Amino acid sequence: MEFVLSQLAGFGGAFVALVADPLTYAYLIVSVFLGITFGALPGLTATLAVTILTGFFGNKIPLDYSLIALLGAYVGAIYGGSYPSILLNIPGTAASAATAMDGHPLAKAGRGGEALGLTTTASFIGTLIGTIALLVFVWLLLLLSQNIASPEKALLALFGILLSGTLMSEDLVIKGWIAGLIGLAMAMVGLDPLLSEPRYTFGWSYMLSGFQVVPVLMGAFAVPQIIEGMRHMEMGKLVQLKGRILPNLKSVRRYLPTITRSGVIGTGVGALPGVGEDVAGWVSYGVGKTVSKEGDKFGKGSLEGLLSSETANNACIGGALIPLLVLGIPGSPPAAALMGAFKINNIIPGPTIDPEIILRVVAIMVLASFTMFIMGLFTARIFIKILKLPQVVFLPIVMVLTTIGSFSVGGGINDLYLMLGVGFAAYFLNMLKFPIAPLVIGVILGGLFDETFRRSLLISGGDLTTFASRPVAAVLLALNLALIMSQIPAIKRAFGRLRRKVI
Repeated sequence: MEFVLSQLAGFGGAFVALVADPLTYAYLIVSVFLGITFGALPGLTATLAVTILTGFFGNKIPLDYSLIALLGAYVGAIYGGSYPSILLNIPGTAASAATAMDGHPLAKAGRGGEALGLTTTASFIGTLIGTIALLVFVWLLLLLSQNIASPEKALLALFGILLSGTLMSEDLVIKGWIAGLIGLAMAMVGLDPLLSEPRYTFGWSYMLSGFQVVPVLMGAFAVPQIIEGMRHMEMGKLVQLKGRILPNLKSVRRYLPTITRSGVIGTGVGALPGVGEDVAGWVSYGVGKTVSKEGDKFGKGSLEGLLSSETANNACIGGALIPLLVLGIPGSPPAAALMGAFKINNIIPGPTIDPEIILRVVAIMVLASFTMFIMGLFTARIFIKILKLPQVVFLPIVMVLTTIGSFSVGGGINDLYLMLGVGFAAYFLNMLKFPIAPLVIGVILGGLFDETFRRSLLISGGDLTTFASRPVAAVLLALNLALIMSQIPAIKRAFGRLRRKVI
C-alpha cells in the first residue's frame, strides 16, 4: 500500500508540474495537431511523425518538452488514421485498417459525424486504459533494477534485438535477425567505448562518433515511406460528413463494456514487443465479432465493431511503452522511433531507467489524451479539409522536413549522405521483406550490448560463465537460447508433432 501511495504521489507531482507550465500546452497542441495530420493523410504514419519530430526536438529542447512533442504526435497519429478510414475507406495508418470496416459504411449511411464522435471518445478512453496499465507496471521496473548489472544488460539488449527480429518479420524470421545484426554491426562503428580506439572508421573523422541515431531513424523510417507514398498514391471519394461530431453519451454508456474489453486487449497486444497497433485493432475487432450478439452486423456499419478496433489501437500505445521503458524493447515501430529520442538524450530505457522518467511519460500521456479528445471533437472539420490535400503536394514537404531534421543534428552534409544511404538501403530491404525496425533497434541497443558484454568479460577475466552464474543473467541467457532454438526447423517440426499428439 505504501508503494502504491508513493507512486501515485510521484505521478501527481509530475502531473502538477506539467499542468503548471504554460509551454506544456503549446507543445501539446502543436504536436497532437501534427500527429493527427500525419495520421489523417494516407501514406504517412505515426512512425514517420515521431521520427520527424525526433529530428527537430530530440535533444534540442528540455527532455520534458521533447517527450511532450513526441508522445503527443504518437497519440494524435494513431487516432488521426480514423478520418480517412471513415470518410475515404482508406486507412490513414495501418492501425486504423480495421476501423474502415464499419466506419465507412456508417459514413455512407449519413452517420459519419456520429462515427467520428464515438471514435474520438473510444480513442480517448483507450489511451487512458493503456496509460493506467503503464503506471501499474512501474513496480516491475523497480524489482528488476535491483539485480541488473553488466551481464544482464548485455543479455537483455541481445534479447531485445532477437525478439524484435522474430516478431516483426513478415517472411522468414532469419531476415529479422539479419536486420537486427546489421544494426548491431553499425553500432560498433566509431570510438571504442572502453578503450577509446577508433573502429571501422577507415580514417574518416565523421565516423569517430559512429552512426548518428537521428539520420538513421530518418533514413530507415521516413525515406522508404516517402518513396512508397509517391509510388502508390491513392485517394478515394470523400464522403460528405453529416451529423454532429459530439459523442452520443447514451451510445458510450451502452458500449462501455466493449470499450473496456477492447482497451484491455489493445494494451495486452501492445505489451508484446514488435506487434503494434494494427494487430491490436484487428485482434480486438475479431474478438468483438466473436463475442458480440450483433456479430453478423460487423462490417456493415456496426458501432460495436467501430469501437472495438478504435479503442484497441490507441490503448496499444500505453501497452507498447511498457516493454520499451521496463525492458528496453519497443512494442511497436513508433515506440522504436521514440526509443531513438531517448538514446540521443542519453537515456537508455530498461530496468535501470529512472522511475521519474516513467512517471513523466504517464503524466504526458494523460494530458495528450485529453488534448487529442478536445481537438478531435472541435477541430475535426479542419482535419477533414486536410484530407483533400494531394499526396504529391504533401510528401515533398515531408521530405524537406526530414532533410532539415537530419541536417540539424550537427554532422552537416555527411548526415544527409547517411540518411539517404540508410534510406535507400532500407527501401530495398523492405522490397526483400526484411523488417527495418530490428535494424534501428540494433543500432540503438548495439552500443549498450557492446559495452556491457565486453565489460563483463574484462571483470570476469574472460570467463563466459559470468553470463550463467548470476540468477537473472542465467534466466536471460536461457531466454535467448530458447528464442534461437525455437526457430530451428527440426525443433519446430518436433514441437508441431508433439502439439498434434496432445490435441
